[in-house]
Amino acid sequence: MNYNFEINSNGEISQLFLKNNCFDFHSASEFIRNLPYRRNLNKDNLATVFIDEYGTCSTKHALLKILAEENNQPHFKLILGIFKMNGINTPKIKSVFETLREPQSDKLEYIPEAHNYLKFKNQILDFTKKNSSENDFINDLLEETEIQPHQINQFKIEFHKNYLKKWLSEHPEIHYSLDELWNIRELCIAHLS
Repeated sequence: MNYNFEINSNGEISQLFLKNNCFDFHSASEFIRNLPYRRNLNKDNLATVFIDEYGTCSTKHALLKILAEENNQPHFKLILGIFKMNGINTPKIKSVFETLREPQSDKLEYIPEAHNYLKFKNQILDFTKKNSSENDFINDLLEETEIQPHQINQFKIEFHKNYLKKWLSEHPEIHYSLDELWNIRELCIAHLS
């Protein structure tokens, strides 16, 4: 499915891509894919991805969604998915699960993790890292919802924490509190940077 388009908007994000020699969506998405994975300090101003020269699944895909909007491409959707993050689909965090030696960790096989990506029509597009693809999480996907670029910060955190609260209540065999689980999750994210 061809989701490429030329960048011809005067919008701020389009102009930043053009200044970086990205003249169509394909080159823009490759530019984003090749940026290192790291948290941006200011998620509310997505132009900082160009200054920082790095980003996360949230900032990278919100930026590409705005690029599509500026260029009148309505078929791109920004998706917030929750998937089962574990040491198999996310090898860099395997050591985190291995170092959890408390009795309750024996039952912690995965953590529901929030992940942002794009959908073009029904095709998943993941530009988080150089080798990212839907195969990294599609078989472990628990839930999806469409969001807007401005929702990648507070809304995403609240949505994720509410999901974890519900998940913990449905899995009484997991003896972690929400805060403990969130701290384990933060440790996992640190291992991805």
